[in-house]
Amino acid sequence: MAGRLTFRPVGEDALLVGAGSAEQVAALYAALLEHRADLPEVAEIVPAARTVLLDGVADRAALARVLDGWTLPGHPPAAGPLVTVPTVYDGADLAEVAGLWGVSPEAAVRIHTGAEYRVAFCGFAPGFAYLTGLPARYEVPRRSTPRSAVPAGSVALAGPYTGVYPRSSPGGWQLLGRTALPLWDAAREPAALLAPGTRVRFTAGAPDG
Repeated sequence: MAGRLTFRPVGEDALLVGAGSAEQVAALYAALLEHRADLPEVAEIVPAARTVLLDGVADRAALARVLDGWTLPGHPPAAGPLVTVPTVYDGADLAEVAGLWGVSPEAAVRIHTGAEYRVAFCGFAPGFAYLTGLPARYEVPRRSTPRSAVPAGSVALAGPYTGVYPRSSPGGWQLLGRTALPLWDAAREPAALLAPGTRVRFTAGAPDG
């Protein structure tokens, strides 16, 4: 792999493992899940943008020695459940995003629906997933002034990520559209619809009514 994994103790029984890229984090996370039974005891595995947190580790030194000998591919595994997100592309920032891409709003929708995404990690709010999959040339900046309230179900872009707001909250992402799909339901098991490793496709639908 490109570069070695790095290891940092966290608290009393956690180990933070750093990787060189988002792709290697995804590969590391998948490998940890696949080989979990063969590792020293780990209670929880939590991926982030460039790290994976291993919590409830019985022997951090032993675990670090095992992982330090791993060789990871430079790309994430293709396997993973697929979730389709029906989306109405009428977001307040769709025209602005299309302008940044140098295309029409209709073409921007085709670009966004033409990619297959992968949940890299979750955070910010319960049920909020950071999705990778758009080519780097379509990265867009956050808004210079965040909105005080972004509606629940908003499909949005920021930097290399696509995300769907599971509930209304402040936010500075660029809004492309909206979905009625429930991203978080405390009565559901699991409560979050999108977990790390899940593949995601967006499909364009007609406006309500």
